[in-house]
Amino acid sequence: MSHTALIPSHRKPRQSASKTALRAGVAGGVLSTIAVAGAAGPAQAEPVTQTIEMPTITAGLSTTVAASAEATQQVALDLETQANQDAAAATAAKAAKKAKAEAVRKAEAKKKAEAAAKAEAKAKAEAAERASRASRSTERTTLSAPSGSSSSSGSSVSTASAPAPSSASGSAASVVSFVQMQVGDAYVSGGTGPNSWDCSGLVQAAFRTVGVDLPRVSQSQSTAGTQVGLGNLQPGDILYWGGAGSAYHVGVYVGGGQFVGAQNSSTGVVQKSLDYDPPSGAVRVL
Repeated sequence: MSHTALIPSHRKPRQSASKTALRAGVAGGVLSTIAVAGAAGPAQAEPVTQTIEMPTITAGLSTTVAASAEATQQVALDLETQANQDAAAATAAKAAKKAKAEAVRKAEAKKKAEAAAKAEAKAKAEAAERASRASRSTERTTLSAPSGSSSSSGSSVSTASAPAPSSASGSAASVVSFVQMQVGDAYVSGGTGPNSWDCSGLVQAAFRTVGVDLPRVSQSQSTAGTQVGLGNLQPGDILYWGGAGSAYHVGVYVGGGQFVGAQNSSTGVVQKSLDYDPPSGAVRVL
């Protein structure tokens, strides 16, 4: 046996003549049938009555349209909100500008009012100072006149606020004269003259005119000399209010039951009777 007898051949087997003839006859019959149908003409063709259904797209389209309408409405709302915000911002800015202008106007008006008040206060102070100086000048003229002197009309000149000429002499008279000349000056805490004083500043300045250097404060001045009783006072004695060594106020006895002192900011420097403000004690330096 050949060594290739069992290996199948890959070549197509040849068709038999009978199969070939059969296929040719079938093909010819089909072609003949087509030819006969074509010769019969269109009158013999059956009408096409089949209906074709188109796919329904209404559901998807409505969803799309609804989404588009919602988006359009949202855009409109956003635009309206933005417009409202812009209008509110413009209104707020206008109100703020108006408020600022009003505040500036009020500040200017307040500044002008304060300036006017200061000017008025200054004018009043100057007028009061002029009146005070005129009053002091009148009082000094009165104090310098002899007791019991008469005017051309025969009326006596009042000397009620002045001590008798013989009641003070020497250094005491100088101290008394000095403090009496300051009557009408202003009281200022810490003041040492020449036109404003506190109580101890006036007493210190008065004794300095006669070469006596007193301590600055009333507590020390109340123990600067010899303690004397209030029933044994002499012009030039230092009066004090409060305890000796802890006094809160001092003045100078000028005779005739009167004293001169820088009392307070309301009265200034005054000459008053001891009954007006009775002192606690007195010291004699001269």
